[in-house]
Amino acid sequence: MTTLRHRKGIQASGVPDKDMKAEKEMGPTQNESDAQLTMGRKLEKVLSTLLGTLAAVCLGLLTSVYVATLHENDLWFSNIKEIEREISFRTECGLYYSYYKQMVQAPSIRQGFYELMYDNKTESRRTINILKRMNIYQEVLLSVLYRLLPIQNYLEPVYFYIYSVFGLQTVYVIALYLTSWILSGTWLSGVLAAVWYILNRIDTTRVEFTIPLRENWSLPFFALQIAAVTYFLRTPINSLQQRLTLALVLMSTLFFSLTWQFNQFILLIQALTLFMLDCLDMVPTAKVSWLYIVQVVCLLLVWILQFFNSMILGSLVLSFILAALIVKHLQKNVKTGGFLVRIGKLLAHVALVLCLTLLVNNFVKKILQLESDEHIFKFIKAKFGFGATRDFDAKLYLCEEAFGVLPFDTFERLSDTLLFCAHIFILLALIIIAAVSVLQILSGYAIPQNSDGKEEESAFMLRPEVAYNFLHNFLFGILAISTMRMKYLWTSHVCVLASFGICSTELWRLVLKMIRLYTPQKVQVLRFAVPVLLLLYLSYKFWPRLIEELSDLREFYDPDTVELMNWIKSKTPKDAVFAGSMQLLAGVKLCTGRTITNHPHYEDKNLRERTKQVYQIYAKQPPEKVYGTLRSFGTNYVILEDSICYERRHSRGCRLRDLLDTENGHIMDGPGENAPGLKPSSYNRFCDEIKANVSSFSIYFTRVFQNKTFHVYKLKKHRNKMTQN
Repeated sequence: MTTLRHRKGIQASGVPDKDMKAEKEMGPTQNESDAQLTMGRKLEKVLSTLLGTLAAVCLGLLTSVYVATLHENDLWFSNIKEIEREISFRTECGLYYSYYKQMVQAPSIRQGFYELMYDNKTESRRTINILKRMNIYQEVLLSVLYRLLPIQNYLEPVYFYIYSVFGLQTVYVIALYLTSWILSGTWLSGVLAAVWYILNRIDTTRVEFTIPLRENWSLPFFALQIAAVTYFLRTPINSLQQRLTLALVLMSTLFFSLTWQFNQFILLIQALTLFMLDCLDMVPTAKVSWLYIVQVVCLLLVWILQFFNSMILGSLVLSFILAALIVKHLQKNVKTGGFLVRIGKLLAHVALVLCLTLLVNNFVKKILQLESDEHIFKFIKAKFGFGATRDFDAKLYLCEEAFGVLPFDTFERLSDTLLFCAHIFILLALIIIAAVSVLQILSGYAIPQNSDGKEEESAFMLRPEVAYNFLHNFLFGILAISTMRMKYLWTSHVCVLASFGICSTELWRLVLKMIRLYTPQKVQVLRFAVPVLLLLYLSYKFWPRLIEELSDLREFYDPDTVELMNWIKSKTPKDAVFAGSMQLLAGVKLCTGRTITNHPHYEDKNLRERTKQVYQIYAKQPPEKVYGTLRSFGTNYVILEDSICYERRHSRGCRLRDLLDTENGHIMDGPGENAPGLKPSSYNRFCDEIKANVSSFSIYFTRVFQNKTFHVYKLKKHRNKMTQN
């Protein structure tokens, strides 16, 4: 009898069918878990980024409020008179602010531009283009904004100006924060960089007491440019990110270059940094070329905006970039061959670029007959011992503390916040890593890779962005140590590099491997725990100091200068011409609007020569010669300062009267050695002798104002013909 039964094939497939159902039931659950995990990580990353961005903005705003409060507390700025506010803008700061004031008070924006382009009040008997000569586009922009925005009724022009400068500190701190974040991969590093910048304010910025100074406008944009360059050098980075980042580099470089006359020297150091890294194959060559092009484009745009200022075309950085690109095109096999061959090629490449740079620069300067920046090279030559100099302009810089060697107490202050200690540790570690990296590259060492094609974590290599920031910091450190005024370019970046090192995965991995304690978990713990502990320590130690500093209330007090400015405004004609020290005359122009003979913006050969002639009022010269010189500049009044005539601030040989005596071939006052070839003068010192009111002086000069600090003499016009005869 036939019976029905299940086929084996069907029965065999029955059990797996249940398993498949189970797998189908299990599959979506597992996928959902993975998706949720991925989503959670993305959400965590977004929240972390938002939190880091918020912290950056808050710290930036906090810095702006902090320096603004210090400025108010130091001067009681809101309570003093307008003329006292203007006097507080000392030396060249007052000169720059005067153009903002001039534009704000002009009958129209168009008239304001015309008066700047055809200015005859900054240098008497000369018409100069201020927009061509000086970097004052920021003052022009602010004045136009102030006139156009509906804020005149509740915000004074001076507050709009200083708040704009203080506001740039927000940009500055955010840029430092972002650079550290990009390098380390954690925004905690940015927090540490910003906190260090604030706590080391004395050595990282001087914005609160030199508001209109060019560096306070330019350095925030330079910091932003460094952040953009750091991101641009990262790998991997897609083409869209490259284009956007390059646009940011271009914009920030342009603003930096447009706002500071020393832009060419800073960009030269940056170009040298990129050149060295390119030669050592530590950054992509194509990216270096793009950054060169950006620098050239920005400088050419500034050249156009400054009405074809020849000093820009004659800059070393343009000559260097041109030379580097030409030699790179001609010498294409520099990065091939064995170790010794590559060393030889590299040395030849560097020598060719440097020689071509000097040839191109000398050729351009001869063609353009450029002499505006020769005083800077005389200063550099004398400073680094390439022969002694009696040059007045070079000595004027050499004798100023700001252009001297960085004092040791700077390192003591930086060490007090643990910044310098951390920086030295990080710098030494990076030097070792960089040295090994260079040897590996020049030896043709192939970086070990994992099975998935990625470089092994143990590879002893510097990332391109880290290599750039390391060498950038090193070169600017040399500049800062040699010239104190340039320390602000370095100390702010020290905050970035030190905070990056504290939060760096690579450096902690290296340290732990050296002491045989390495695990990935320990690296993660240390890179977050150490900065947190540092922040807690800094808060505990320095919070009381910050509160004490913010509680220190002072007041502006300079009655002698106020009295002088009020007298000039009320007792002299509006078209009167004043001669005197360039620092004081900047204030005279700002506070009174009177025409001046010379000023502190020293980047012009004719002005330097004129200043030296005006300064004969502090030299040993006969009255008729000084009178003739002053009259040739159209001078009506000359202001003498006791603080210069009887100066004690500088040592013998560096007092202004000593520099003039040496320049004139006269023996200096007081006991001590004199340079060979100097002779005694037949005349007494003019600024001292004129006060005796003897007939030889009184026929040329009449004292019309005097207080404890200043003496003003009016030149008698009827003696002009006598002197000419």
